[in-house]
Amino acid sequence: MLLEVSELSVSYGECEIVRNVNISLDEGEVLAIVGESGSGKTTVIRAILGCLPHEGRVSGGKILFENKNLLENTPAEWNRLCGTKATMVFQDSGSMLDPIARIGSQFIEYIREHTSLTQKEAAKAAEAMLRKMHLPNTENIMKSYPFELSGGMRQRVGVAMAMFFKPRLLLADEPTSALDVTTQAQVVKEMMEICRQDRTAIIIVTHNIGVAAYMSDKLIVMQNGEIVESGRTDAIIAQPQTAYTKELLDAVPQVGGKSYVS
Repeated sequence: MLLEVSELSVSYGECEIVRNVNISLDEGEVLAIVGESGSGKTTVIRAILGCLPHEGRVSGGKILFENKNLLENTPAEWNRLCGTKATMVFQDSGSMLDPIARIGSQFIEYIREHTSLTQKEAAKAAEAMLRKMHLPNTENIMKSYPFELSGGMRQRVGVAMAMFFKPRLLLADEPTSALDVTTQAQVVKEMMEICRQDRTAIIIVTHNIGVAAYMSDKLIVMQNGEIVESGRTDAIIAQPQTAYTKELLDAVPQVGGKSYVS
């Protein structure tokens, strides 16, 4: 088992926000965590990657990644893990980029931080990864500042950087919700293609159960910091067991009487 989360609880100060979450994920599997805003979805994946806000803390449970309890990691161990074996794609990757540094310089710095590649070798590798995300004119993109790119292009850059080292685990926090519908579909397709090639396991957080149905093998439904339903995605979509899951399914837009969950 690549990732096993057991009875995870997370608190902010004295207030317990997430309670008794259990996750199991193997190589190449895709898990979606769905629920309304404030249900605890993002808190769970931030706890897994050790990047809770400073007032947040894991107050119970274990997080085993490659049979090692991540809660026992030293800062040096987190530095070696994050960005290589485990990475995250944020809702708006543009906000995570330095606005006054060119895309190329940021990507090259990121690569060289974790490898012994030369400047020229890192630049060549970065451009190749951008092409995998079907970005046009990669040479121009490398020379661009983040604000000169569209939202979809910035998100593709974020995915390219996150996937560069072929991580074993990718955590995606609402990776397409800031994009228009057409661009959402393109970015999801490109991200899934790379993950399938590299056998990367994914945990995607989304409020859109339609996106979850399209992407995932397994599904967790969260409400008020707790799991209310979990299992194989196709089984839950076909026969939801809780009223809350049914409400999420009913919220998926319909066109011509057909619900786009499949």
